[in-house]
Parts: sequence; C-alpha cells; structure tokens
Amino acid sequence: MNFMHRYFCILALLASLSAGAKSPQRKGLATIDRPYAEKLVRFLSDDSLLGRAAGTEGCIKAGNFIAAQFEELGLEPLFDGSYFQPFSAVNRAGVEFEGLRNICGAIPGRRADELVVVGAHYDHLGYDPAIEGDGIYNGADDNASGVQAVIQIARAVKKAGRKPERTIIFALWDGEEKGLLGSKHFLAECGCTESIKAAINFDMIGRDTYNAAPGHVVYFYSAQNPAFGDWIRDDIATYGLCLAPDCRPNERLLSGSDNASFVKHGIPFVWYHTDGHPDYHKPSDHPDGLNWDKMLEITKAAFLATWHMASEKEF
Repeated sequence: MNFMHRYFCILALLASLSAGAKSPQRKGLATIDRPYAEKLVRFLSDDSLLGRAAGTEGCIKAGNFIAAQFEELGLEPLFDGSYFQPFSAVNRAGVEFEGLRNICGAIPGRRADELVVVGAHYDHLGYDPAIEGDGIYNGADDNASGVQAVIQIARAVKKAGRKPERTIIFALWDGEEKGLLGSKHFLAECGCTESIKAAINFDMIGRDTYNAAPGHVVYFYSAQNPAFGDWIRDDIATYGLCLAPDCRPNERLLSGSDNASFVKHGIPFVWYHTDGHPDYHKPSDHPDGLNWDKMLEITKAAFLATWHMASEKEF
C-alpha cells in the first residue's frame, strides 16, 4: 500500500468514528470477517469439488454446502420450502444441460411486493484430465470470492437488528459459465421481475490486478441511477473503507456476467469486479492468490449498498 493511499484510508477511518456505533449498518459490518470468508472460499475451491462445473457432482456438493449456510442463517427458502430451483437449459453451443440448480433464500422486508436481489454465480469450469499436472479449475476468485460476499451479506443483514423495508433475495446462480443460464432461468420463471427494484452482482472480487492501485475495484452501475455512484463514495468516507473504486456508470451493460440478465429486464444493477488477471480461467486460480483484506472491504461496501437498496424510498 503506498503512502497516499494509506493516508486517505486513515482519514476515512477517523471520519468513520463519528458514525453511530450501534446503528444497524455498524452491527452488520462487524460480522463480516476473514475467518468466515476463508471457510467459504476454501471449501468451494477445494480440489475435491473438481472445479464445480455445472451439473457435476462437485457443483452439487458446492450447492449443498451453500444451502446449509442459508439454513444456518435462517434465510427463508424461496421454492416451496426448498432453497433449490432445479432447471435444464441449452448452452451457447446448443447443448441441453440438466441437473442445474439455483440456490435462493430470502430475508422478508416490510414490503413483500418490493424486492432486492443480491447474487453471484457458484459454478466454474470443472476439470480437464488432458492437462498435465493440475487440471482442476478451482475458481477461488471466479467465483468463490463472490459467493462468500453474498453469504456474508446475508449474515450481516440478519445481525443488523432491524428488518429491511424491502425483501432481500440472496441468490447463487448455476450455469453462468455456460451462458448465464441460472440467472436467465430465474428471471424467466419467477414472475416477479416487475417487483425487483435493483440487483447486485459479484463476479471475481478477490484479486490485485496487474499494476492497479491498492484497493482497486471496478464498480459498474446503472447510469440511470446516479445514487448508486454516490453511495459507494459516501460510504467509503463514512465507514472508513479502504477502497479506490473505478466507477463506471453504464446505461445498458449486456455482457460480462449475470448482471446482463437483469439489464435485459430493465432492472437497475450494481456489479463489483476486480478486473482480469493472469490466472483467469486457469487451474492456477487458487486461494493463495487472493487479497483477503480487499475482498472483505468490497463485501462491506456491498453490504452497505444492499442496505441502501433495501431501505431508501427512492434511488
């Protein structure tokens, strides 16, 4: 961390002391920690899951693990008493896949007819036996880093001590690597797109990229909602978050990740991403390459954005 970045982080931390220590936001932020992040990421990127390719035994094990976290947190199952939404779909190559499952749980708000979706994909590229040596695509950054953010934010909202105004759906998508299959299916079948006020997406939030500044995170958001840009800047100052966001408002971002599925339905979005890196879509995407501190700071910023989306009357 260079001197100027450390200096501004210290200033932000001092400014944060004036914020109410017992506010719901503060209570939630206090629950976001590295031990839980490591538990989640290391399980999901373990060799035993063989890269979590959609529909495989490893991906099924990952899904069962995620559902167990949701149950432990007391999230409400979204699908007739189940967290799982099974589906079959056709990928980009025209091949039909079965056994795919989205995993969704909710924290009910005071307004059941207004929703916020916080999501990330949990599948990855699987295992290639033709690769000599390590052929397992562990996907620690892509996208175990994003999955931990969704689960930690769910825990933070539960511990905040105040019921949100809007219902929050926490969603882990299957089949993203095969063409955003899970998020597309959810939105096509949920019958609730008109009720979704906004969506947050995480895809790769754990790495330092090339020569980027410390704290670098790309913050894509709907240009039609300038408040989204105000939130991250204000929250960094108020809560002492050590981040240097590259804010990129976009009117219609139809590529890159599951945010595209929401954009097609006209739903405002935020997408956190720390850019590409040499281990992207390679078996070398391991936990030892992650910047855990930055990943936690992004998760904290996203919890605060979730709180804004679920609480503010207009944005």
